[in-house]
Amino acid sequence: MANRILVAGGGHGGIAAAALLARRGYSVTVYEKHAREAMGYDWTDIFDGRAFAAVGMEYPQKGTFRPKPDMTFYSPSLTVPVRQRTTADTRDIQMERKEIYNRLISYAQQAGVTFVYRTQVLEPVIFGNRVVGIRTEQGIEYADLVIDAAGIDSPLRSRLPASLGIQNHVDESEQLYVYRGFYEKAADITEDKFKFLLLHQNIPGLCWVAAEKDYTDVLIGRFHAFDMDEVESTLQVLRQSEKCLGTKLLRGGCFARIPVRQPLGVLVADGYAAIGDSAFMTMPVIGSGIANSLRAAAILARAVTADKSGAFSAQTLWNYQRGFYKEIGNKTAPLACVTQMLAKCTGSELDYIFESGILHTDDMAISVGLHDMDSILGILKPDGVKRKLKGLAGNRALRSKLLQTGVRISEAAAVTAAMPKAYDDRKVTSWVKKYDACFKR
Repeated sequence: MANRILVAGGGHGGIAAAALLARRGYSVTVYEKHAREAMGYDWTDIFDGRAFAAVGMEYPQKGTFRPKPDMTFYSPSLTVPVRQRTTADTRDIQMERKEIYNRLISYAQQAGVTFVYRTQVLEPVIFGNRVVGIRTEQGIEYADLVIDAAGIDSPLRSRLPASLGIQNHVDESEQLYVYRGFYEKAADITEDKFKFLLLHQNIPGLCWVAAEKDYTDVLIGRFHAFDMDEVESTLQVLRQSEKCLGTKLLRGGCFARIPVRQPLGVLVADGYAAIGDSAFMTMPVIGSGIANSLRAAAILARAVTADKSGAFSAQTLWNYQRGFYKEIGNKTAPLACVTQMLAKCTGSELDYIFESGILHTDDMAISVGLHDMDSILGILKPDGVKRKLKGLAGNRALRSKLLQTGVRISEAAAVTAAMPKAYDDRKVTSWVKKYDACFKR
């Protein structure tokens, strides 16, 4: 009889892992709280389209996506734009989230995955220190392995016993509250069609305004919860400078929360593995997690398949943890230090970074599919380093802040590289304390 695997939540990584494991002979069921037609926000996502290949899927067909647009970044004063150009070899694409789900679910169903919709997962079922199943609205379901793809507020991760060593909750500063809506396009514009506004109105967070062909895409992000009153007041301010932004909401108009922090320190326990937003697998600076989650699904499937005993213990699943950090987490974890630094910069400091040339167009080779730190800010380019040091000479406080961030990046990289090669309770507990400490200073 095939091992039974349950996937809690219909996250991208969870569905992809389900498909890969079903193809390898496992009995896999996905429990999702929404109806099938309600899965996925009514908006587009930008991600590395090559990630589909990691889980054996074909690259999307033309007509189902469009290339990632150029972006222009502005500091709070809106005076100095820093433009990021999309190069010919960029494989980042913009695609409707519902279309992404259509592809993933169809792929999983063809592999033999069973989907149970409109069923809320309530908590894990624990026996001793092992996860042995899930409790849903309909009752208890037992399994040999539970894959947690239930998102940032996962009812599984948040209710795991402390003895498993897995962080339960997300700190306020580690998540971005966002509102996104597609509004009527009020005017055509030719320059800066995708504007990324940092610390807009000197409120911690960001906004973007993107003039698309048939609408204007607006995102408002905050490091605190906010409501429609704040949305409307922010939209009024944006319309004063962004002439493309109309008043009629066409679609979207919903709130969400995105983890913008380092990946979860411990991803596995006996009978349990976390993936996607449940494991905080978004790119910290950028916020997109689809590509990372798909790649993580392939790593998880390899680790599960390699466990011929079917024990699915923390020891055997540690291959998933190691593989994820080797391929992805060892780069995204240090980048979380950059996110924390930017979140704590004042408006005047961000203005100085732009106006002094510390941040330059040449640095903005940002790709949601790349994980190298130097690909984000061009840190290792000799000319870029010289320019940054020259710019920092005029601002001692900012220089100190950036140098401290550099030290923290180095520490995070070193600690991540020192992850135990095999699972051992004592060694893992010691390691994760050092790992978490890198982001708490």
